[in-house]
Amino acid sequence: MDFALSEEQRAIKDTFARFSDERIAPQAASLDEAHAYPRELINQLCELGFAGMRYSPQDGGSGVDLVTFCLALAEIARGSMSVAGCIAMQSLMGTKFLAMLGNDDIRQRLFRPALKGEKIGAICMTEPDAGSNLGAMSSNARKVEGGYLLNGQKMWVTAAPIADFFTVFAKAGDEQKITIFLVEHDFEGLHIGRSIDKMGVWALPTSELSFSDCFVPDSHRLSEAEGDGEGHLHKLLAEIRIITGAMALGIGRAALCEATRYAAERVQFGRPINRFQAIQLKLAEMATDMEAASHLVTYAAWLKDNDRPHAKEAAMAKLCASETAADVCDKAARVLASYGYAMEFPVQRYLRDVRFTLIGGGTSELLKINIARNLST
Repeated sequence: MDFALSEEQRAIKDTFARFSDERIAPQAASLDEAHAYPRELINQLCELGFAGMRYSPQDGGSGVDLVTFCLALAEIARGSMSVAGCIAMQSLMGTKFLAMLGNDDIRQRLFRPALKGEKIGAICMTEPDAGSNLGAMSSNARKVEGGYLLNGQKMWVTAAPIADFFTVFAKAGDEQKITIFLVEHDFEGLHIGRSIDKMGVWALPTSELSFSDCFVPDSHRLSEAEGDGEGHLHKLLAEIRIITGAMALGIGRAALCEATRYAAERVQFGRPINRFQAIQLKLAEMATDMEAASHLVTYAAWLKDNDRPHAKEAAMAKLCASETAADVCDKAARVLASYGYAMEFPVQRYLRDVRFTLIGGGTSELLKINIARNLST
């Protein structure tokens, strides 16, 4: 493949790099300290067209390829992982199934406004006893006249307190297979539960959510047929893993940049610490590992863009990028030593936030198992 960026790709990357440097990064610490959804920044990103990048011009999007989307998302994550997580949810997981399966009314009232930032979307998959094992899902939708009664509990719902609509996975039908439903925030029987205090990504609100005889009309069953939800999810899963890898690249680059800057300024024993071989070795390892992870993420995205098999490569990209970024953030903290532990420096935030990428899209252990199963004999 050709790794050279087109003029359009470079322009898009540069646009979001400037926005990250000028608007996101200066607010990143205060946004996290406020533990508040960054609505203004999300609206501004939507005005720049980010939420519609993966959707067609007919829907108000720009229809760019996944490589370009990942370039832009990595720049946002370089400024703030919280903001990147929020906009990734808005532009993919929270809206994709509405674009794929929603009727004209849903697309007009919810999907298209979401691309403009006028509506906030969320997705509900994980449960107390069903994380990687979606087959253990217990949420249930029972068919009644005119719709379904939805019951169950969901965990780790991003943007739940401020979301206007939720894409919900629940079992339905005689065979109790996973089906996709759309629940709007004012549906009776929907309850937003407690907020989950997290180690990092503090400006990415996360809550429990439950359904108690929540009536969902037939028009809001997004699945074309009961039980087809898992198949639709698998179509999106590789893309989720690739963009999670892109977010990991962003935060890893931020950590490398901060470590490099600090090492050039910090003087010990009469010279900057970047003149000491021990620091040089760390910086060289960090830069090399980040470059390798970047190529793997780009390659996986390129395969997706060119309709080539990419499930294994998507898992590899997410595994490599997230583990590499976590290691780079740790090394950056070591370069800063005591200041890497201080709240006044951003490295401690990178070190906390990067763990978000180790979980989203599948744990490293799960990815390794999937990769092994896809190896040719």
